[in-house]
Amino acid sequence: MTSTTGLTLSRTDHVLRASLFGPFRMAAPDGTDVVISSRRVRALLAMLCLSPGEELDRHYVSTLLWPGRFQAQARASLRQCILSIDRTVAPLAGPVLTMSHGRMAIDPSTVRTDLGDLEAALAAGRVDDACALLGHIADRPLLDQFDFGAAFDEWITSRRVHIEGRMQSAVERALVDLERAGDLAGRDRLRDAWRSCGRPAPPGKDDKRRIAILPFEQFDAVGGSFFLAEGVVEELSSRLGSIQQLGLVGRTSVASVVEPGRTLPKIASALTVSHLVEWSVHRFIDGIRVNIRLIEGATGTEIWSDRYDGTVADAIGSRHVIGGHFVAGLCSALGLDAAGVPARRMTTNRDAYALYLQGRALTMRTIGDDVIAKAIDRLEQALEIDPDFAECWAALAEAHLYSATFTPAADRLERAAQMAHCARRAIALDPSQGHARVTLAVYELTQHNAVAALDLALDARRLAPNDSEVAIRLGQFLLFLGRPRAALPHIEAAVDRDPVHGRNYAALCCAHLCLGDFDAAIAAGQSMLDLGFPPGPLALAYAAKGEHERAVGIYYSLRTLLGTMIMPPPGMAALDAAARDAYFMFGAKGVCSGDPAARDAYCRMLDGLHQVMADPYDISIAYPAIYMGHAELVMKIYREQPNLSNLFGLMSLWSDIDPVRRIVEHPDFMAFADQIGFVAAWEKHGWPERMPASLRDRASASGS
Repeated sequence: MTSTTGLTLSRTDHVLRASLFGPFRMAAPDGTDVVISSRRVRALLAMLCLSPGEELDRHYVSTLLWPGRFQAQARASLRQCILSIDRTVAPLAGPVLTMSHGRMAIDPSTVRTDLGDLEAALAAGRVDDACALLGHIADRPLLDQFDFGAAFDEWITSRRVHIEGRMQSAVERALVDLERAGDLAGRDRLRDAWRSCGRPAPPGKDDKRRIAILPFEQFDAVGGSFFLAEGVVEELSSRLGSIQQLGLVGRTSVASVVEPGRTLPKIASALTVSHLVEWSVHRFIDGIRVNIRLIEGATGTEIWSDRYDGTVADAIGSRHVIGGHFVAGLCSALGLDAAGVPARRMTTNRDAYALYLQGRALTMRTIGDDVIAKAIDRLEQALEIDPDFAECWAALAEAHLYSATFTPAADRLERAAQMAHCARRAIALDPSQGHARVTLAVYELTQHNAVAALDLALDARRLAPNDSEVAIRLGQFLLFLGRPRAALPHIEAAVDRDPVHGRNYAALCCAHLCLGDFDAAIAAGQSMLDLGFPPGPLALAYAAKGEHERAVGIYYSLRTLLGTMIMPPPGMAALDAAARDAYFMFGAKGVCSGDPAARDAYCRMLDGLHQVMADPYDISIAYPAIYMGHAELVMKIYREQPNLSNLFGLMSLWSDIDPVRRIVEHPDFMAFADQIGFVAAWEKHGWPERMPASLRDRASASGS
């Protein structure tokens, strides 16, 4: 039977054939083309056929295929597409779609694809079939000729990157197997076929392999405190993250997809990585053993393994052991150069190391009963034992940052000073510290020194190019300075490395708002909301599109986060439920309704709160003042006291929507920008991308 690829391959009766490379095509079991006139029905089938059996969220699919439509309309259109598939395709091969809890998939038993055939041929060592498929696929892009706007483009680009990486991994594995089997002629033919089809090197323009370190297994025959396994993760993550050719997925993202019963290939697919690192740590009475394996993500096959045996003291005190024993071996297996990867400045004291790991774990939790205070206490105890523990100083700086950001505090300036002291100490002990540099950069911004902040962030990127914290801070700083196009790649890199951190999507949403791409802002904002992050920028995006009622509802939902992600202002009595709901509805209408009277009323309320609150610079005043374009109050707050909590509201400052744009267009804005150090940063690093008249005149005078 002739397939859509033009090849004659054996297959099961009553199975549809889909061609994913080039324009999407589907063939019936008898080989005739299935005529699908609707562009979106073809796109929906294509999206599902990329990974048969893998569920897609129906709401997300509707936002990709019908950008800009009201959600009810988009959902109704998606239902019509599903009905069209049932009418057109089901008579040929039976029911092909499965539905469950707002998700959908295509039954893998009803469809075969050219991509699936290629991967099956490579896995089975069928060189002739693989070469023929590669010859037909050639350099055709995956799912060509679909265009539904920026959000869909972003989605298909990410899928292309993932699948190109999957294909190359499968080819590389097949080449190794052929060589081991002594089939050198087959190896050479497959290599030539791959090269001649001109596929781009995965995983994309940065030429990086993507890898994820799985949670460890720990086996302890001794009992008591034992933190070595956590330390191995810390060390591997730090050192692998400093390799330019490697993209390391963040640990929070890994934790979100690892669950009992989920196979390694499914984990790799969910994380869009080519390889996984799996490992275990055993402690015995007389020593330890660390086993490590490198897994090919697409197949779940082990392609390299190693083992370390020694004492606990050796593993804690001699970081070069892990660096030389594991990092070099991993890089060799991946074909990467590990030369020059620095070891971190850790401690040789076991107790200090245990306290450090406890403090880091508590810091990552962020929210809870005094959880940050407990983290700071553990880290300070570690430094009492070993005051030259550079990594612990960097962790303590970050804990102070989170303390001032996420907990009610009237002493944010003091906490900022403590943070800066710890970051400087870390850098002095270990000049290769990138993480500490971006933490110190945040402090410099609170001191109206944007030049120093951006210099530190750029230096941090040089030292730690794969650190998601470095990437997101650099992106945020560029947003503050009105350069969203320059910020976007760094923010996208942070999302790519840590795609389950709501903060990263908040920055992505703000970047798209500043660029005027409201559909992309909504897509990012929805991810932010799904991850439990305050959805203020998402509400702005809907308001910008004229969907004021929906925007008001989203902003009003902020009340449910009061006491968790949103903490009550220091010194303020707790609100009962009725008062809380009334206040947030008043604010939602002021920010999102588009009613000038509601906006003016809320501006007056914020002016009053600014006069009477214990912390007149709290985010409950600063953020909505930006959202409403209350230029005078915004300039007063950030001129007098930008702090570790309200600083990140500046990501929305350059949103290209009314009324937010009134701030940068205010006649006093240029003088304000000069006072807070923005002008000096612009003169050194580049002027804003959207230039009001006052800034344009100054930029022209500076020769920019």
